[in-house]
Amino acid sequence: MSTLRLGDKAPNFQAQTSEGPIDFYEYLGDGWGVLFSHPADYTPVCTTELGTVAKYKIEFEKRNTKVIALSVDGLESHKGWIKDINETQNTQVNFPIIADEDRKVSDLYDMIHPNANETFTVRSVFVIGPDKTIKLIITYPASTGRNFDELLRVIDSLQLTAYQKVATPANWNQGQDVVISPSVSNEEAKILFPKGFTEVKPYLRLTPQPVSK
Repeated sequence: MSTLRLGDKAPNFQAQTSEGPIDFYEYLGDGWGVLFSHPADYTPVCTTELGTVAKYKIEFEKRNTKVIALSVDGLESHKGWIKDINETQNTQVNFPIIADEDRKVSDLYDMIHPNANETFTVRSVFVIGPDKTIKLIITYPASTGRNFDELLRVIDSLQLTAYQKVATPANWNQGQDVVISPSVSNEEAKILFPKGFTEVKPYLRLTPQPVSK
C-alpha cells in the first residue's frame, strides 16, 4: 500500500481492544484522536509510555482528544501487561489498546518498517482531526520513548492554527505569541487581531495568541 501522508484520510478499521471491540471512526466521534503504536507488550519503554499517557488523559480530554494504543500482541497479553503498567507506573490504564495480532491495522497505517524490524511496529504517532484526516505523523525508533508534553504542544498548535490565520513559531507553547499567516494583509490583520501585532519583517509579524474557536 502507499504510505500515508499529511492531509490523507485516516483509514477506518474495526478491531478488538483491551476495552472491547471498536470501530475507529465511531470511537473518535467528532473530536480529535491520537493513534500510537508500540513494538510489543512487556517491553520497558512502552511500559513507561502507556503509564504516562494514562496520567495525561485529562490533558487530552481538555483538548477533546481521544487516545488509542496498538501492539501486535493479543488481548490476553494486553490484560496481563496492563496490570504491570498500573503497578509499576502508579496509574490506571484508562484507554483502549488494540490487539493487532494479524497486523491488519499496522499494515493499514504502515507501522512496520522492515529495515528496522520485520515483525514489530515502530513507535508511530498519528494525530487525526475531526474531519478524519491525518494532521501529524511522527515516527520514533523502538529504542526512543516519546515526549508526550511535545505531543500535547503540537495538538495545541494544530487546534489553534486550524481555526485561526496564524502559525506557531519554534518552541512555541500555549499562551505565547504566534505568527500571522503571510496570506493575511496588514489591513486584514488589524481586524483579525485586535490585540495588535509587531512587524519584524513584512513576512514575519507577531501577535498575541488569539482565543481558540
